Amino acid sequence: MKIELNRSSPVSLVEQIYQHFADRILSGYFPGGSRLPSVRKLAKTVGVSPVTVVQAYVLLEKENFIERIQGKGTFVKDFYSEKGERNKEENILQQIPDYVHRTQDMYYDQQLANIQFSSPIVHPDLLPTEFLVNSMQQLIQKEPEILAQYGEIQGDFELRKALTNYLKREKIDVSPEDILVTNGSQQGIDLVARCFLGPGDVVFTEQPTYPAAIDIFRSRGATVIPVPMDHEGMRMDRLTSLLDTYTPKLIYTIPTFQNPTGFIMSQKRRRELIELANEINCLILEDDPWSEIYFDQSPPVHIKSLDQHGNVIYLKGLSKILSPGCRIGFLVASGVILNRLIAAKTNADMGNPLINQKIILPILQTNIISHLLKKLRDTLKQKRDLSLQSLSDFAPASVTWTRPQGGFNIWVTLPQGTNTIDLLHHLKKKNISFLPGSACYPSHIEWNHLRLSFSYVSDQELKKGIKELCLSIHEYLEAPQGKNRQAPLF
Repeated sequence: MKIELNRSSPVSLVEQIYQHFADRILSGYFPGGSRLPSVRKLAKTVGVSPVTVVQAYVLLEKENFIERIQGKGTFVKDFYSEKGERNKEENILQQIPDYVHRTQDMYYDQQLANIQFSSPIVHPDLLPTEFLVNSMQQLIQKEPEILAQYGEIQGDFELRKALTNYLKREKIDVSPEDILVTNGSQQGIDLVARCFLGPGDVVFTEQPTYPAAIDIFRSRGATVIPVPMDHEGMRMDRLTSLLDTYTPKLIYTIPTFQNPTGFIMSQKRRRELIELANEINCLILEDDPWSEIYFDQSPPVHIKSLDQHGNVIYLKGLSKILSPGCRIGFLVASGVILNRLIAAKTNADMGNPLINQKIILPILQTNIISHLLKKLRDTLKQKRDLSLQSLSDFAPASVTWTRPQGGFNIWVTLPQGTNTIDLLHHLKKKNISFLPGSACYPSHIEWNHLRLSFSYVSDQELKKGIKELCLSIHEYLEAPQGKNRQAPLF
């Protein structure tokens, strides 16, 4: 592991060292039993005093990431296995150096289970798969040469034109020239980070937030500063106070049915956020994974629709509502910002596969998309209601949860001092998965939350899975390791 310290950062060297190791441990890179370098060796390697390393190790030990054994050394705690692997004596810093700081999203996405609450994806039966199959067959029959063609790097013009009409219904008035088609919204975040973030740059994010965004920002060497939330979204008072210490280059937000909490940023705060960004000359990355999936009433207008100075980059993913296999997303930006993003896209992959863009095009050119979204809204609202009722029926009285007005997730909170990574280990035996909330925190981790995604499982599995989850929470809270915890234990 390559540890790069930013000595001009307002984040202390102790916290930077702590964060490097914490990220790697939580991402599963360091298996239980791996030995950390000695205090003197690490201090010499990264160019700090032994006292600094000792303080970082104390923080890691306090949070139960590591344990120090007298006369033997400092070892990583066992996060992801039943038994420790104490025989692994290799020194971490002797491995081939890399710059991947954190990949928790990847780790938890690979956790397979019969009842899958971990990934906010739609069951294939709810997607227009049959239509896409027919679209692909007709496309290849009429235009077989498409299999031998590259598409435009910025994206197929016909698709971008259809997307402008789609966005007009969302009150975002743009032209096809303002759109960059991406390989899903994940690539959109990565392109923005590649263009505008480097070591020492500061990013403000909501806390908690989308784990993969944290992973990407950290991979660029950026300092991720969390901004607390309430039911109206990112707190502007806390954001403003952070400006006394930090100067952000980017503010990343999911204002509508936020991932993972489901909160909606109020219209007032959306206006305040864009005004603040204009004042400090900061970019806003507005991530919109599923604003169309509202259950009661449509959400406030997008931040991008309020943008008069070009500070907002709007990011939209279509994979979850149309076709994960086609992996289509897009960015909306203008001027120099868009030109830099197109350059980054050129370096990344020279453009999306043309056939994928053409396959989904008829859905956007017709009214099929409206019927599809209504079906998704109706079905997912039923699943949300069933989930909430099941939690009400079976959850312990000390457990609370959000009531999302849209999206795919419910944010569940256990009593203080508990740890949902422990709970996840228990549920693996029952073939049930969820996302531990700790993955959603860039710093100051809270361990007692979990994200429950209700969008993939059947109604029968949903009720059965939540009942089993709640029974496991009961058992966990009653077990000795779940009682009277003063700090998270693993």
